[in-house]
Amino acid sequence: MGYEPIGKLIMKISLPIMISMLVQALYNIVDSIFVSWLSEEALAAVTLAYPLQNLMIAFAVGTAVGVNSLLSRRLGEGKEEEADNAGRNGLFLALMTWLGFALFAFLFAKPFLALFTDDPELLSMSLVYARICLIASGGIFLEVTGERIMQATGDSFHPMITQTVGAIINIILDPIFIFTFGMGVSGAAIATVIGQVVAAMLALYFIHRNKHINLMMKGFKPESHIIREIYSVGVPTIITNSISTVMVSALNGILIAFSTTAVSVFGVYFKLQSFVFMPVFGLSAGMIPIIGFNYGAKNRHRITETVRKGCMISFSIMLVGFLIFQFCPRFLLGLFNSSEEMNALGIPALRIISFCFLTASISIALGATFQGTGIGVYAMIISILRQLGILVPAAFIMSRIWGINGAWWAFSVADLIGLGLSIVFYLDVYRKKIKPLQKK
Repeated sequence: MGYEPIGKLIMKISLPIMISMLVQALYNIVDSIFVSWLSEEALAAVTLAYPLQNLMIAFAVGTAVGVNSLLSRRLGEGKEEEADNAGRNGLFLALMTWLGFALFAFLFAKPFLALFTDDPELLSMSLVYARICLIASGGIFLEVTGERIMQATGDSFHPMITQTVGAIINIILDPIFIFTFGMGVSGAAIATVIGQVVAAMLALYFIHRNKHINLMMKGFKPESHIIREIYSVGVPTIITNSISTVMVSALNGILIAFSTTAVSVFGVYFKLQSFVFMPVFGLSAGMIPIIGFNYGAKNRHRITETVRKGCMISFSIMLVGFLIFQFCPRFLLGLFNSSEEMNALGIPALRIISFCFLTASISIALGATFQGTGIGVYAMIISILRQLGILVPAAFIMSRIWGINGAWWAFSVADLIGLGLSIVFYLDVYRKKIKPLQKK
């Protein structure tokens, strides 16, 4: 972390994360395809449960990012015991959050899902799927926390193994539980949680073997000051990852005024764009411990070099995604058995929306600086403004003026403004926290 060439180090840490996130993106699409073979109602049921799943993952990732940031900074400062305590408290928070979501599943899942449908059969399928995923969510919380703890020590190979194994098990078990055992939607949920539990067990095993950190829980007591430090970065990340649910719901409300096909096109885009954004998020996750370690070690040069090279790699990835969306939109839509009506609406939509990839690439890379230096609130502010404060109002206004294409162009408007805000915040962080560091 403190001496290896930055370019090599970024790829060493980030590449396994990027690969595992691509596997996760593939799983998301394959899972939807399997469920769609049951019926449109089954696919709709899983779709209705998505906001609850997204909220659960937001809490898992947000808490884990807070642990990652604190642990890497303590390792950079040479405070190994405090780093160990950060990891132990992180595992404790993962278990507590799991219990919270299990309780939520019993008390509030049904009233929440009833807001979206009054069809008894659809509500029943959606509720079964959601409750299984939430009640048995211990796997995802321990898996994600364990992976981020490993990444904070510079180990991104084993997190790639855990995510890949979990996703492959999920994909294999999906058709077995859904069709062979005839369990339908509940079978899809069971396959999901089994994959998560196996991944969590692997993550805990790899952590136990990690020589850079000791997470033995014997005699452990939660420490409030460590939990506050974890959530100083974690809460903004939780909010940031949660607002996509609100954004998707709001845009669906805007697009349904045009047609249900418009909503379907947006749904297809949202799944496809994960193949472009997930690798960049993986890159950002790999940058955070590098920045955090060198911030703790007061090495200004390595921080700025990490940011510069991270932005270059991020832009390159997004450029490839942009070109694929520009030249292969019909093929992409065909993966979802698109009709001619969907192609007519979807081809220009994918081409227009993909312009936002280019500006978003820099914003995401700069966001790693905020989290790595312990100012996660900046990333939260940018995400809230971009997705809710700018995108949703812009899509509403522009769709009224220029029709459906105006809604698609709103993505580029939001990300362009988000880029400007990211640059302003980065300059502030550089002036206050990075520039005063000793130059090595």
